[in-house]
Amino acid sequence: MESDWRLLFPFESRWLTVGGYRLHYVDEGPRDPNRPTLVLVHGNPTWAFYWRELITRWSTEFRVIAVDHLGCGLSEKPADGPYRLADRIGQLSEFLDGLNLRRVTLVGHDWGGAISTGAALARRDRVERLALLNTAAFRAPRIPWRIAVCRWPILGPLAVRGLNGFLLAAFSMAVEKRERMTPLVRAGYAAPYASWSERVAIQRFVDDIPMHPRHPSYAALAELEAGLPQLADLPKLLIWGMRDWCFTPEFLERFEKIWPEAEVLRIPNAGHWVVEDAAAEVAERVRAFVRAADQTKPRQEGATPMTDTP
Repeated sequence: MESDWRLLFPFESRWLTVGGYRLHYVDEGPRDPNRPTLVLVHGNPTWAFYWRELITRWSTEFRVIAVDHLGCGLSEKPADGPYRLADRIGQLSEFLDGLNLRRVTLVGHDWGGAISTGAALARRDRVERLALLNTAAFRAPRIPWRIAVCRWPILGPLAVRGLNGFLLAAFSMAVEKRERMTPLVRAGYAAPYASWSERVAIQRFVDDIPMHPRHPSYAALAELEAGLPQLADLPKLLIWGMRDWCFTPEFLERFEKIWPEAEVLRIPNAGHWVVEDAAAEVAERVRAFVRAADQTKPRQEGATPMTDTP
C-alpha cells in the first residue's frame, strides 16, 4: 500500500542545483515562453505532493512547476542547511533564475506564501501574478499552542522528528479528512519523511517562526512585511479556507487591509489544507485568474530554460 502512493503522483522528477543543493521539482504542461507559468510553493509539513490534483488540472493548459523546498519532499536534506526565511526566499528566487522563468504566477500555501511573496518582491521582472492560500507574510502577535509545544527544547524535536508528530497531527487539519486523507494519501505525504534525519526541515520550519526581535528571522519577516505595499500593482488572489485554526480569517483580513485591490475567494467549508478540502474550487478560480493574465499580457520572446539532468 505504501508504495502505491506514486499512482497519485505520476509526474517525472527533475532536479536543479540551487545554492549548492539539489532541489526536486516536477514540470508539467506546455512550455510556451509566451504563456503563463504556474510555480507552486508548498508549506510545512507537506511537499509537491500537496499540489498533485491541481498539477493534473492546470497542466492541460499551462506550464505547471511544483518545487520541494530544501529539506522537504524529494529535495536534498542537509542536516545543517540554510533553513531560515531569508535563505528560502533566496532559494526560490534562484530557482526562478535557474529555469529562466518568465510570466510566472506564484501559488503559495502556508510557509510557501511568505516565501513566494518574498520572491515576488525580489524578482518583479519574472513574477506576473501572486496567489496565496492560508498563509501570512507579516509578524503575528501569537502562535497556536499546538505549534508552540513543538518548539520546546527536547520535547519538540522528540515529537516532530522522533515520532513524526507534526505531520501526523497535521492530517487532522483537513476538514474533509475522512474522504481526502485516505491511507494512500497519508502514505504519499509521509513517504519523504520516514526518519529523524528526513524530518529536519519540518523542525526547522517550526523553529523559524519569529515571535520576538531577537529571533534570527525576525528582521527578514519585518522587511517582508514592510515590502508588501510595493506589490500593490501586482495582480493578487487570496484564497482562504475559513475553518483554519492556524491561519485564521483574521490573517485574511489583514492581507485585505494591506492589499484592498486583491481578489478574494473565501471557502466556508475548507480549513488549512484548502487544496485537499476544495481542490476543484481552487483549481477553477486560479485558472480564471491566470487566464486573465494570458489575455491581457502582450506576447514576448522567451528563452530556453536551463536545468540539471533529470
